[in-house]
Amino acid sequence: MFKRVTAILSLFATVSGLTLFPSTVNAQTYPSRPVRLIATYPPGGSSDLMARILAQKLSEQWGQPVVVENKPGAAGSMGMEYAARLPPDGYSFVIGNLGPAAVNPLLTKVPYDMNRDFIPVSLIATGPNILVVKADSPYKSLQDLVSAARAKPGTINYGTSGPGSMSHLATEMLKREGRMQIEHIPYKGGVLAVQDLLGGHVQMVISDSLPVAQYIRSGRLRALALTSATRSSLWPDIPTFEEGGIQGLVANNWWGVYLPAGTPKAVADKFQADLAKVMVNAELKEKFQGLGVEAMASSQADFRSFLNAETAKYGKLISENGIRGE
Repeated sequence: MFKRVTAILSLFATVSGLTLFPSTVNAQTYPSRPVRLIATYPPGGSSDLMARILAQKLSEQWGQPVVVENKPGAAGSMGMEYAARLPPDGYSFVIGNLGPAAVNPLLTKVPYDMNRDFIPVSLIATGPNILVVKADSPYKSLQDLVSAARAKPGTINYGTSGPGSMSHLATEMLKREGRMQIEHIPYKGGVLAVQDLLGGHVQMVISDSLPVAQYIRSGRLRALALTSATRSSLWPDIPTFEEGGIQGLVANNWWGVYLPAGTPKAVADKFQADLAKVMVNAELKEKFQGLGVEAMASSQADFRSFLNAETAKYGKLISENGIRGE
């Protein structure tokens, strides 16, 4: 009788252990099947290319396929909504940048909540925006541009990738900090704004690196300033806005990885540790640099703090300037 009771208690303890610690068991073998990476923008852009580079390296790390699934629309918000609804088992994650993760929820009602629906795993990349003008522009420096705008308010226009976009918000910062009035010309994408700058239809654009890099290097565009706090190793010859006399203008692009809320902690922790190993891979870092960004990694806590700070920063800017999305 005693032996029978002992056997029953032993079996109960074993079953209880499996019930109480499922995430630990899952994490030991994670991932054991293919993983989905959700890209919130169409194929061919910075976010998509970054996703494919990351997918390849994570696949090598895990020995499992990492399949990129593009879910574009609503400036990245459709992809975030889709990712939020996926099973929280560690077998799907999303790359979200500043737009859908911080700015879009400030401009319009979105069908997800960044604090409720996601686990921010890690920052993976950051990169400055660049203020560019045509090579034959009369503005040789940032101060030339600011002085001209102050002297004749409303006579200089600027192109952006749309209302509420990073290019728009960064230029609103320039208007505020530079005490200048310039006119906004929105486009359906940053590439179109850059093309119209080359064609002489707008006089300046603040853009991420990828659409303007080739034109800066070929001499068709002149770079006046970077939105980073310090000079970038990607563009060491371009001064920051602060160096050009505009204080407080820091408006970088950034990208981070998120898991659906409810993913077991042990799985999320292993995911973050594996991701951190991948982000220091020399080949990945070189490919990210080719996109105009620097690869990086962070802790979950640091990323959450960063996300909250960015949301507060742009919330203040949007509120004070009455900025509206499309």
